[in-house]
Amino acid sequence: MSIVERIERDINVGVITVSDTRTKETDKGGKLVIEKLNEINAVVEHDNHLIVTDDKEKIREAVVGLLEKGLDVVITTGGTGIAKRDVTIEAVSELFDKEVEGFGELFRMLSYTEDIGSRSLLSRAAMGTHDNQLIVSLPGSTGAVKLGMDKLIVPELNHLVFELNKEN
Repeated sequence: MSIVERIERDINVGVITVSDTRTKETDKGGKLVIEKLNEINAVVEHDNHLIVTDDKEKIREAVVGLLEKGLDVVITTGGTGIAKRDVTIEAVSELFDKEVEGFGELFRMLSYTEDIGSRSLLSRAAMGTHDNQLIVSLPGSTGAVKLGMDKLIVPELNHLVFELNKEN
């Protein structure tokens, strides 16, 4: 078994909750992301936790703004379904240099087997790279956030950031 390389510094993360109704006080999904990140060497500064309405341009501007701060990772919650207001994936996917297709595939598989069954096909959870940064988009429900963070992001975040930052 090979040893997974890890980055030897704090990982700086931004969290964006996409919602027309949530505030920082009522943002359970964003708070859960931050709680899970606190379990590993990831840091979310107070001003890097944002609430943005379901508007493609506002979402894109918020993600770009956090990326321009030099953060390693931006995680969004919400707006990943198929309703007309769900435009997170349209906003972030145009920023991807590379899509990490396995993330969405695994997320939907885990959702299917561990949580919601065939309704998991409605999820458009996604991950992609932007330069040497990572963008992750999770559904907004706390169950989906917990699943994605516990099963995929927390176990792999160090290695993902390491891979994006290695010289060759």
